[in-house]
Amino acid sequence: MRHLKTPLLALAAVVVGLALWAGCQTAKTPAPVPNPVAGLKPGPNDPKIAYITAKLLEIYHYSQRPLDTELAGKFFNGYIDSLDPRHEHFLQSDLAEFAVYRTNLDGLTMNGHSTADLTPAFAVYERYLERFQQHSAYVNELLKQDKFKFNSDEKILIDRRHSPFPKNLDEAKQLWRQRLDYEYLQEKLSREISETNGAFTIKLPADAATNITATLAKHYRWSLHMTTNLDSDSVLQAYLNALAHAYDPHSDYLNAPRAQDFSMQMNLSLFGIGARLQEDDGYCTIKELVPGGPAVKSKLIKAEDRIVVVAQAGKPSVDVVDMELEKVVQLIRGPKNTEVSLTISPVENRAIRRVVTLVRDEIKLEDSEAKAKLVEMPDGKRLGIIDLPSFYAPVDLGTAGRATPKYTSVDVTKLVKKLKKENVSGIIIDLRTNPGGSLEEAVKFTGLFIKDGPVVLARNPDGQVMVDSDRDPSQLYDGPLIVMVNRFSASASEIAAAALQDYGRALIVGDTSTHGKGTVQNLNPLRALPFDWSVPISATNDPGAIKITIRKFYRVSGASTQFKGVTPDIVLPDVLNYSTLIGESALDNALPWDTIRPVKYENLNLVQPYLGQLHARSDARLATNQDYLYIKQDIAQFQKFQLEKTAPLNEREAIKERERVATQNRERDNERLARQPSPIKVYDITLENADQPGLTEHVESPVLPVVSDNPGTNSATLKPAAAAAAKKSPPAVDPMLDEAERILEDYISLLSKNSVLMANH
Repeated sequence: MRHLKTPLLALAAVVVGLALWAGCQTAKTPAPVPNPVAGLKPGPNDPKIAYITAKLLEIYHYSQRPLDTELAGKFFNGYIDSLDPRHEHFLQSDLAEFAVYRTNLDGLTMNGHSTADLTPAFAVYERYLERFQQHSAYVNELLKQDKFKFNSDEKILIDRRHSPFPKNLDEAKQLWRQRLDYEYLQEKLSREISETNGAFTIKLPADAATNITATLAKHYRWSLHMTTNLDSDSVLQAYLNALAHAYDPHSDYLNAPRAQDFSMQMNLSLFGIGARLQEDDGYCTIKELVPGGPAVKSKLIKAEDRIVVVAQAGKPSVDVVDMELEKVVQLIRGPKNTEVSLTISPVENRAIRRVVTLVRDEIKLEDSEAKAKLVEMPDGKRLGIIDLPSFYAPVDLGTAGRATPKYTSVDVTKLVKKLKKENVSGIIIDLRTNPGGSLEEAVKFTGLFIKDGPVVLARNPDGQVMVDSDRDPSQLYDGPLIVMVNRFSASASEIAAAALQDYGRALIVGDTSTHGKGTVQNLNPLRALPFDWSVPISATNDPGAIKITIRKFYRVSGASTQFKGVTPDIVLPDVLNYSTLIGESALDNALPWDTIRPVKYENLNLVQPYLGQLHARSDARLATNQDYLYIKQDIAQFQKFQLEKTAPLNEREAIKERERVATQNRERDNERLARQPSPIKVYDITLENADQPGLTEHVESPVLPVVSDNPGTNSATLKPAAAAAAKKSPPAVDPMLDEAERILEDYISLLSKNSVLMANH
């Protein structure tokens, strides 16, 4: 992350002067608003925190927009959606009552007294709490009656983000009843289905219904407890986050706990399972997996999967849907080497639940370092593959770090030198799911593959454009190069891929586009500002921090990486290509794509002359590649699910769908097991062995069966069978990487022929 050139003290001076400035402005007169129910109230410093947050956004955000009526509407809608993302609690009459806020939050927040009127934050939350209590009471009535039948053709709409709010309480109860039916059916199916000879059978213990009712009742009690015990800091967090997100999705207000979490993320010291979590539509959603963490190593959890239930060893499971994210994190975190079970709702099929048991571990920096493989083809040709999980560099957080700092560019240099020494004919850089990191390292990394020149442009709000360039005329590697990306490649990884594409230096292969995050944020701790706080700031009274988008990135060709991302030269089939929930374009209030004047750079033209032939050869292979035929089947199923956005409340239909998925997976596993062993040899190259002579042959780690679709399955029961099951595990497949290797072989061949022709000419 790059920081504002404006020193913090200068920023503080601006803030100190806000009270004088506010006294001179013409304040918008707030309209009368409903009074909140007696209960939660703002903390003594909260009105000033809100005012400062709004003022800093006005002054320093890239858009340079005042908090006006239009932004106030987005602010209001964002706050409502953050509390009720499925649109099932607030009634239309509630929204009508609060309509005065929609166009008046600007006046209430910037009221001319250097403090904000936080009445809307707490009045709206109190109403939400009232509706949630009604929801909980109604569910308890239904559970007591225990009249659950699943033989109708009724379906539940899974994604209600864009659906209208219920007109009245009766309509809301209909939604609550459907939601409970769905949860009951999922619990029932996960307990009662067993697979025998390829068919599903029903095996229900006599007390199963009682147990399911008790489980759901406990989940709702816990959810009500968490909601009613939300503190004023959490209400302020949600409210001011909605304000920041009205400007763009990457600006945030962070209360003290979340500011600490952000610091840990920047230091690659994340949660005990190795995942970055984010609240999304009431769900705890996995937004990013940390390389080497327990979640990645399980090979059973993906970005955009939702965590719906958390169970710690020896403790009852907890339903975390609609739970505050900080509290979910507290449940997931724990001591090293202890187990936590997560019930996952996978991104590819929200109607399925899967239980994954993980052993908490430290997330070590070594697991996030660059690493390489040398792939030796049957004809003796050698290819290099460098896996780069992030663009890392030391982060000074005022704590002791490594004795030897780690830099991406230094580590990649070491790996490339080893690959060159082993006479590889070409190299693949794998930036899939690389979330970015250090801009400086991304520039240095790009410089390893070009001689010198501009790499990325950054535009300030005032229109000033800065150029980050590689100034080293040396070029570490000038051979055939492919860069792999996917929809989760973001920020710094997009900058590197875009530069290598614009220079015509590398062939970009992957999903339809990268993420599209082309903005820079600056983190400002509010405690550093010498403001006249109502209560003195201390370790236990931290006002938090604000993260503000301050710049946009542009390619050397002048096009922004914001919103559209980077489009690969060769797009490969992937389910992610069809998701409407991934990428910058899926986020509300994302800054738009635009262009600026390009800068002068040298187009090496090493890709375009060969692109037609490379496309044709790749298409011909994919037409008969079995793994890509499977991917096409998955795409069709995903598109169907995404279009319908519903799940059946009919038990037979639900069982039929589970049977289809299980049969399909079993048939694929059997087909892969029957394949002839690959003649390709693979060798591992790490930063530890890159200086050593020779090569270390790769050994595939078996995937142990520590997962079950049955929440009642004890992971300890599964572990004794791990060794036997591992022998029958199908080989790990990465169809996109396999095809990238074939494309690289073609690319090497075409470049070689052209070199011969040029030499003869």
